[in-house]
Amino acid sequence: MQQQQRRMFTAALLALVFILAAVSTTEAGKKEKPEKKAKKSDCGEWQWSVCVPTSGDCGLGTREGTRTGAECKQTTKTQKCKIPCNWKKQFGAECKYQFQAWGECDLNTALKTRTGNLKRALHNADCQKTVTISKPCGKLTKPKPQESKKKKKEGKKQEKMLD
Repeated sequence: MQQQQRRMFTAALLALVFILAAVSTTEAGKKEKPEKKAKKSDCGEWQWSVCVPTSGDCGLGTREGTRTGAECKQTTKTQKCKIPCNWKKQFGAECKYQFQAWGECDLNTALKTRTGNLKRALHNADCQKTVTISKPCGKLTKPKPQESKKKKKEGKKQEKMLD
């Protein structure tokens, strides 16, 4: 009985040693991997031009990128870009604004205005934070008094009766 207990103890001890050896080998393998070296570069950040549409004033186009640095392999490159066709081009084709409702018509200038706040800028575009836009008010109709309409209708009725 003692011999059987010794064998079980020895087997358990060997299993424990085997498990510890396996764990330490795995950890050692992880430590031995060379760490990734950070790339040291004297290259500057890319500076991008505005997107130039291939045709028209919106849609697909290209932009040019440049950077500086004595040892840079690449100092210029071209990138595809897209200018959304529903954006207000007068504020920059790469700037998107959220506009408020149109204001009341200014009778002196016959214009109404509204303000837009910058919502999004594509590719770090230089956009104004707030813009104002104006447009003609349209036809200004003066309200006609209801009495004049009634008089015209009555006058027409009387003319028909006379005929």
